[in-house]
Amino acid sequence: MTLGTHRLRVLRHARFRRFLLGQTASLLGSGMNTIATTFAVLRLPGGGVDAVGGVMAARILAVLVVLLLGGVFTDRLGARTVMLAADVLRFGSQGVLALLLLTGSVRIWEVVVLAVLLGVGEGGFMPGLSALVPGLVPDGELADANALLEMARPLTSIVGPGLAGLLVAAFDAGTVVAVDAVSYGVSVVALVGLPVARVEAPGRGLFSELGQGWREFTSRTWLWVTTLHIGLFNVLLWAPFLVLGPSIAEQRLGGARAWGLVLALEGIGAIVGGALLLGRNPRRGLTWSVAASAGWAVPAAALAMGLPLAWVAGAAFFAGTGAAVCTTLTATVIQRDVPAEVRGRISAFDSLGAFALGPLGLALAGPVSGVVGAERLLGFGVLWQVTAVGVVLAVPSVRRHEATRPIEKRVGAAR
Repeated sequence: MTLGTHRLRVLRHARFRRFLLGQTASLLGSGMNTIATTFAVLRLPGGGVDAVGGVMAARILAVLVVLLLGGVFTDRLGARTVMLAADVLRFGSQGVLALLLLTGSVRIWEVVVLAVLLGVGEGGFMPGLSALVPGLVPDGELADANALLEMARPLTSIVGPGLAGLLVAAFDAGTVVAVDAVSYGVSVVALVGLPVARVEAPGRGLFSELGQGWREFTSRTWLWVTTLHIGLFNVLLWAPFLVLGPSIAEQRLGGARAWGLVLALEGIGAIVGGALLLGRNPRRGLTWSVAASAGWAVPAAALAMGLPLAWVAGAAFFAGTGAAVCTTLTATVIQRDVPAEVRGRISAFDSLGAFALGPLGLALAGPVSGVVGAERLLGFGVLWQVTAVGVVLAVPSVRRHEATRPIEKRVGAAR
């Protein structure tokens, strides 16, 4: 067996191949959706930048509101069942939006309502990822499975917007939204083909189940500390980078094309990072994950220091590689060390903690930079991230954490 074949051995599992195909199609559609919906809203009567912001905010808020419920129902009904229902909802919402756009009868409030439904589907789908994958592959190949799933994200984030732009120019936004709906349909078909595991009813109420999930989450210091670390990173570094980066690119790097290159290289770096993890299963995955998160500080540092485009783009590539290592290994550690019966709720609390404050960071980045300056705000974020990585690695339960608890060794039915 060659090294390349060895690294891709996880693809020999038909169930995982099926899920990977469906997830990749879904992510590609999602990558196209933002571009299509933005241009559609801009061209509607009463549309504009404020309307676009309202649609995006409605979708994000729906995701955050539904996340915890998605975690509860994932543990109660099984990941496959909840994810299937979520994708049916996403397929339906995008299908209706496409029909309204293609017939020219859509109104802003309808787009907002459908964006909320799309967000509900996304919030219901996300907690199931952590619970589903361990039932598709053996324990020793979890890292490889997560690496391939992580590689699909940047790949589709690069291809999706570009393809959407071409289709909007050649046809219209409604056509692109229709393609997005089809992508969710592909994911539905993929999930339908996976088996359903029997899940025992917990016999407790919703709040009781959430309480149990919270206790499980907070009882693991390494888990809530790393979640807090990522949450603060999103507010203090990543949000300012995303908001201020385009402005700096417009001023001195070459405009939108230059910023597109930076983001593209970040995505390519993430693909490379996922590829580097294939065939590797580090015992101290949590330590490597936290250390890799320091890479996110590099492109912000390049901007803050006024470096030329080549350096910023190279830094973004480095950050993307670190991001893939961080997210892949974190997902693998959670899947191995969290009991299956609470994995959905743990994943929901983890996602909520990591991303809930992100919108606040996006909203404040502009006003704060107007007071202290863009370079100083980015510089503060860089110093925060580097310091935070050192502090988190000094926490005993993080530093000493090893993947010693095996999960299901046999490729069992998907939950």
